[in-house]
Amino acid sequence: MKRGFFLLAVVAGSAAAQTPSDGKTLFAKNCAACHQADGRGIPGAFPALVASPVVTGAPVDAAEVLLKGRGGMPAFSGSLDDLEIAQVLTYARSSWGNKAGAVSGAEVEAQRSALGVAPPNRSRFGNKH
Repeated sequence: MKRGFFLLAVVAGSAAAQTPSDGKTLFAKNCAACHQADGRGIPGAFPALVASPVVTGAPVDAAEVLLKGRGGMPAFSGSLDDLEIAQVLTYARSSWGNKAGAVSGAEVEAQRSALGVAPPNRSRFGNKH
């Protein structure tokens, strides 16, 4: 019985570990194809996040870009919740030599509300990415 319980715990732990729950994983899934895993982007197509004044500036400005999109970048407001956006921003703001502070889910939630952006749609048809 103990062995069965241990196996169940290991399987449950493995499933939880595969769930995107941190900024690096979320960045890899949602952002790296364009901005590259090293944050350097693709010149002329996708801007670098390294030393970007938008990324390292005011958290509300960076949150607005993810919530509403900009230029050819899609909005992530429908597919990522406030905590997930905060995790992605915190990762980008503290990676590749960037030294900006963390962003909280509450800050993103406040910006979402200020901009009048709808909450994410978690239906199987709600993810635009």
